Amino acid sequence: MNAGSAVPWDPVEYRASLGRRRRPIRDLAAQVPLAAPDRITDLGCGPGNSMEVLAERWPDARIEGVDSSPEMLAAARQAHPHRPLHLADIASWAPPAAQDLLFSCSALHWLPDHETLLPRLLTGLRPGGVLAVQLSGNARSPAHTLVREVAGEQPWRKILNPRAPAPRLEPPDYRRILAPGARSVDVWETTYLQEMDGLAEIVASLRPTVLRSLARRLDRPLFTLFLAQYQQRLAELYPAQPDGKVIFPFRRIFMVAVRKPGR
Repeated sequence: MNAGSAVPWDPVEYRASLGRRRRPIRDLAAQVPLAAPDRITDLGCGPGNSMEVLAERWPDARIEGVDSSPEMLAAARQAHPHRPLHLADIASWAPPAAQDLLFSCSALHWLPDHETLLPRLLTGLRPGGVLAVQLSGNARSPAHTLVREVAGEQPWRKILNPRAPAPRLEPPDYRRILAPGARSVDVWETTYLQEMDGLAEIVASLRPTVLRSLARRLDRPLFTLFLAQYQQRLAELYPAQPDGKVIFPFRRIFMVAVRKPGR
């Protein structure tokens, strides 16, 4: 992944939640208007899950991965030993040659300044090449807001010192950002209604991402206490359905931009 942070990623925890994360990857890949791209780079490739989807759709393409996490790249190398993988920060990375497809799932929302980042990535494409991005739209969801609320209470407040989230861009903003350099821009959002077996499954799905920095900053007893308090409060926000399932909305923002010729 590409978190812009020194907090390590845990490939084992992340892989445990990959089943639910694979559908948005497939939904994005299905909208890429390229029949046979040659050069593809997976930005924020993580343990290689999105590379699997890319290889299924375009088996003859040269697919490379970029990630800022040594732990994630080690896992990706085990899964894809024949793929070129590069340790780099997407915020400053540039392709060595013009790409046909830059593909990124669940990575760019960890980085700031999308107003600059996305147009720059677009210039790394050949004319007619595609920038395809899927990122989180959940920053202000009840579950994410509750993390900050509990972190602002005792006994965690002095350690965690939570801050309000930075302003997030919305789909119309992304179209505005990409339109000047693109022949066409398609931006949309999807909220997946995930059926969870209980609140503990919601917590488990958030541990490798939203909760990972807390796990590193709190000792085990305090983190265990935090999770217990957090899960208890989740019950007020996500009540069980008559069949016992808990519905956990998962909002994602998608964009597919085709680079203009001659730029």
